[in-house]
Amino acid sequence: MSKTEKPATPALSVGDLAWRHRSMARLMNLAVQRQQERVIALMVSAGYTKMRLAHVNLTRNLDLEGNTITELALRAAMTKQAMGELVDQCEKIRIVERTADPKDRRVWIVKFTDRGLDWLNELKKAVDRVEAEMVGVVGAEDFHTIAAALMTYNRTELPPIE
Repeated sequence: MSKTEKPATPALSVGDLAWRHRSMARLMNLAVQRQQERVIALMVSAGYTKMRLAHVNLTRNLDLEGNTITELALRAAMTKQAMGELVDQCEKIRIVERTADPKDRRVWIVKFTDRGLDWLNELKKAVDRVEAEMVGVVGAEDFHTIAAALMTYNRTELPPIE
């Protein structure tokens, strides 16, 4: 084989690719997307028309007593700059506010506003409704089995890669 020739890539049959459509990661991702789209639609129908999925990513990581942008970025696996932009957006729709940290005036603490707490309560109602819809589709026993299995998996340390 010359230096310019590439080694032949083995041909994959359609059957070889089917695993991609039934892998656990894909099934979980599709379920998450479906749930999130439904939650957003319910929030919009409840009057939160400026809500976006990214706003949920901020608020699911925000403690009621508040957090720094650095803490939020770490929890959300985002850069501080991206989280700062997200906080800016959420400030514009008045669901969060920044206050100076009393211990260090150079640091900002992000907290829910009263409107943000109302928004959070409405978000909980939307999530509860979507989960109830899922129970209606898969049954309570399977729903609780899936939830318990995912909680176990998510809190278990995985073996090292050798």
